[in-house]
Amino acid sequence: MSETIVIFRKDRMGWKDCFALFPELPCDEFGNFCTAYQHVGQHCAADYYGCIAQSDPASPAEYADLLKELERRGYILSVRRRATPEMHERRRRIAAEWRGAAMEKQLASAAR
Repeated sequence: MSETIVIFRKDRMGWKDCFALFPELPCDEFGNFCTAYQHVGQHCAADYYGCIAQSDPASPAEYADLLKELERRGYILSVRRRATPEMHERRRRIAAEWRGAAMEKQLASAAR
């Protein structure tokens, strides 16, 4: 299994909960949104840039529990501080592959 890149952030206001952003994992068919994870609510879609603008970096001590939870779920994680343009492009490429696979499946069903 390959490593999954993760960026841990914390809310600036309220409970200051930590959350994980997976900049390479799409959460929509176009790759506009990445996958995110939080203790409460768990997996969801996230606007990477919006989340970065509204949060602060989490320290290893702050995200330790969330890291353990994700590893228990089977993730092999590579922690980073920020996403690169290449990570965002990979997310969009994966989403395009999903769209292509979905189209092939529809065409195959229509041919039956």
